Amino acid sequence: MKTVRLKIPWPEGLHLRPASRVVGAAKRFRSTVRIRLGASVADARSVLSMMALCASLNAVVIVEVEGVDEAEALQAVAACFAGPAGTDLTER
Repeated sequence: MKTVRLKIPWPEGLHLRPASRVVGAAKRFRSTVRIRLGASVADARSVLSMMALCASLNAVVIVEVEGVDEAEALQAVAACFAGPAGTDLTER
């Protein structure tokens, strides 16, 4: 399993448009992708699940990826968070 901590870079938080981009990136891979915010966990293949996190600007989320193509999936999903506040904090 690979994980990375990222900040939410969007002023409106994790709303429909960026959630859709994350879902699109996650669906391109066979690995399981989850987004954690505190005790809440979202399936990164579900827009509704992602939006239910209610992640606001600068909230720190943990992206967890597990599977055969986890390195590529993690890179693609993390790229969706790119921006001044969306820089990679730590990868394990």
